[in-house]
Amino acid sequence: MNEQEFAELAAGAALDALSPDDQQRYHAALAAHPEWQGIADEDADSVAFLAEGTPPAAPSPDIRAALLARIAVTPQAGDATVTDTVPDVVPETETPSASDADTGAVTPSTEAAAAAPKAPAHRLRILFALAACLALLVGVGAGAVAINSYVNRPASVVALEDIQAAGDAQQASVPVEGGGTATAHWSASLGKSVLVTDGIPELSEGETYELWYVRGETPVSAGVFAADDGEATAVLAGDMQVGDVIAVTIEQDGGSPSGLPTTDPVVAIPTA
Repeated sequence: MNEQEFAELAAGAALDALSPDDQQRYHAALAAHPEWQGIADEDADSVAFLAEGTPPAAPSPDIRAALLARIAVTPQAGDATVTDTVPDVVPETETPSASDADTGAVTPSTEAAAAAPKAPAHRLRILFALAACLALLVGVGAGAVAINSYVNRPASVVALEDIQAAGDAQQASVPVEGGGTATAHWSASLGKSVLVTDGIPELSEGETYELWYVRGETPVSAGVFAADDGEATAVLAGDMQVGDVIAVTIEQDGGSPSGLPTTDPVVAIPTA
């Protein structure tokens, strides 16, 4: 076995893709040529790096199917061939005679050698590279999902994170009439506030929750929101001012048509 053939087997061993016979050949070659240990170590380190560097994620069925389809139709061409099916030395009893050589006669041994199938060159090396590409695709896909999720966060979530990161961030919680709680988060330096609800009542069809900044005696509409299973994270529109009361009323769908509350607040949280 030459070094190139061993490299083929080393790639397969790193991927745990060797047959029992190839496993024996691999270990026998490694015992006979300890100087080839570096080849085996390099392939094993590459596989370990791919395993550690790629977060656990299931590859898309489309990616896997496309890759396997490409493998099936891609010619595996190369210079080196696997010839372990053909004897390296022709037995003396089968050595062609001088007359055979002169006449071009084909002996059984040469006939077998010519007919022996040649394995595609570098097959295991190609599989090794394909496995690395597939791992990279999985990693890139998972990273893209994470980046997309981060970039496309709702505005209310972004505002809440900004408030919580501010040096003057404050919050207060109150019970909601009918059940559940409401927590207001605000930052006077940012002029932002967010209301987070948990377990508040579902409204009837045609109704909505409306947010308000109440400044002294003047209510200022700050948008509407709906609660999904009693939960919501809603950013208040407009600039918050120190001393505002963050309030919520129940209004008709779309909000109060007059721009003033038509019901008593179900939530009222002072910010001063």
